Amino acid sequence: LVPLRRLPRGVESARPGGVEAQRGERAVALSVGREHACALLDSGAIECWGSNYSGQTDAPSGTFRAVSAGLYHNCGLRESGAVVCWGHDRAGQLDTPSGAFRAVSAGGWHNCGLRESGAVVCWGGGSTSPDVWDAPAGAFSAISAGNGLTCGLRASGVIECWGITRYGRTDAPRGMFLAVSTGGANSCGLRASGAVECWGTNDLGQTVALDGVFRAVSVGWGWGHVCGLRTSGTVECSGGQADAPGGVFITVSAGDDYSCGLRISGAVECWGRGDAGQTNAPDGAFDAVSAGWDHSCGVRSDNTVDCWGGNRWGQTNAPSGSFRAVSAGQDYSCGLRTGSAVECWGLEGYGAGYAPDGAFSAISAGWDHGCGLQADRTVECWGRSDSRQALAPSGVFDAVSAGGYHSCGVREGGVMECWGNNDYGQTDATKGGFRAVSAGAYHSCGLAESGAVECWGDNRYGQTDSPNGRFRTASAGGVHSCGLRENGAVECWGYTFDGQAQPPAGRHVAVSAGEYHACALSEAGTITCWMIYNGAADVPAWLRGPSGAMPTTGTGGLFRSSWSAQDVVLAALAGVAALAVLAILFRRRGVDSCVRRNDGG
Repeated sequence: LVPLRRLPRGVESARPGGVEAQRGERAVALSVGREHACALLDSGAIECWGSNYSGQTDAPSGTFRAVSAGLYHNCGLRESGAVVCWGHDRAGQLDTPSGAFRAVSAGGWHNCGLRESGAVVCWGGGSTSPDVWDAPAGAFSAISAGNGLTCGLRASGVIECWGITRYGRTDAPRGMFLAVSTGGANSCGLRASGAVECWGTNDLGQTVALDGVFRAVSVGWGWGHVCGLRTSGTVECSGGQADAPGGVFITVSAGDDYSCGLRISGAVECWGRGDAGQTNAPDGAFDAVSAGWDHSCGVRSDNTVDCWGGNRWGQTNAPSGSFRAVSAGQDYSCGLRTGSAVECWGLEGYGAGYAPDGAFSAISAGWDHGCGLQADRTVECWGRSDSRQALAPSGVFDAVSAGGYHSCGVREGGVMECWGNNDYGQTDATKGGFRAVSAGAYHSCGLAESGAVECWGDNRYGQTDSPNGRFRTASAGGVHSCGLRENGAVECWGYTFDGQAQPPAGRHVAVSAGEYHACALSEAGTITCWMIYNGAADVPAWLRGPSGAMPTTGTGGLFRSSWSAQDVVLAALAGVAALAVLAILFRRRGVDSCVRRNDGG
């Protein structure tokens, strides 16, 4: 869920002891998680980048022959066949069993390994039904663990899936396949003909088969997307993120809203995610602004709402009419009509998009739930409530804010009260003396009567280390917080993208911290937004190719913008030779049977 682990140019990734990833090494295999990615280098070392919220990019030292990136954790296969996992461990996914494996696949909250005998062993899953990780008996030739389900390929070519069955996620089609890939809520198989066939959730068209002949397929995380590697080496994606670059790849791996591919040269190229346009504020005058997950919304001076950025679920398709407030959530937005009714748009999952009836004076859209202050000053919340974040306490409040999995309100008299998930202490607020509150992802900030900002909860990136002095407002985001000084200056603290993401200068009247970005409203009514986090698509410079340059992504071919007929022939011969070398290297390391996101390649 958060910040990048960036490598300065010219600096290798330092690891104590063992093999270190040296600048200039080539990647030979690639696996992409939800917000991070990992590459297996030709030395056997693993290099990871992207979100490090749970330590998922802190790869252990030593040599490996395969790596698999899960939702927020990873697993690597040692030369000895032992499995090592790192990152998020809330569901026991790091409790790897002993013994030798010939393949491993990291899923959402569980993992599965393939023994030399072909038997499948799974572990993790926390309190999820044991059906998720209890693999069927018998031998398999390949496995792929997803989010709450696993699919295995039998030696006969038949695919068998087990785990959470809703949306038909375990209903693999009949017939023979060469490979299988499982992601967030759907799976795809590669037929012997090269055709791709998918099943499971289809809200974004991710089960609609890719047209043509392919040699590999990869299913993304979350509600995901699907990418396929054609026999020509070009990549095609469908579903939530479909803009693959041109040129030839030897493997592709799909993440959440981004994907990564491995070029013949060993260079890694990623696309998507990061900036979804949430910082591209439109021109014109506004009276209010709200920053959400990957989109933003503002109330114009004529009381209409305008939203911009990620629109995967229609969260920027603001309805027409007059509004007096707007709040951007994770995948949805809510507006307060001039007549005091609440109207929401975007994703309706968990009920967050279904606004309650009645008159409200204030609203706040969190991740998957929302809260509003009713006309009688009581709080009503709606949407997801597995951590009781939508079960608002009774009584009178002056303010309310919905966060990730918790909510906070300021009672009459300035008493702060929070409810919901408290894994990071985000509901452990100081009780008295507040006049405003903002609930972030896993932390909260309150504005005291004195004008001081006090924050509590997750502080792994300094997001609760509020500066001294007086503020007019405060806003808690994902891994950062922002405040508006009494002189109109914006000041932010926490993770700020290695100091590169600085708020704009000048006098402002409002500031809003989103998940990975922030927006400020100037005294002139203009909005300026900036990124805090640039996404896992930001590959370390030394893995991108010569001098850290990204390969050309035009339709001209491998890495050049124009090709002669002779060039094409030479490139084809070079490509065949390179693939042959890589095939030998892969077999030597056992990667051909162990890289989970490229089972068919």
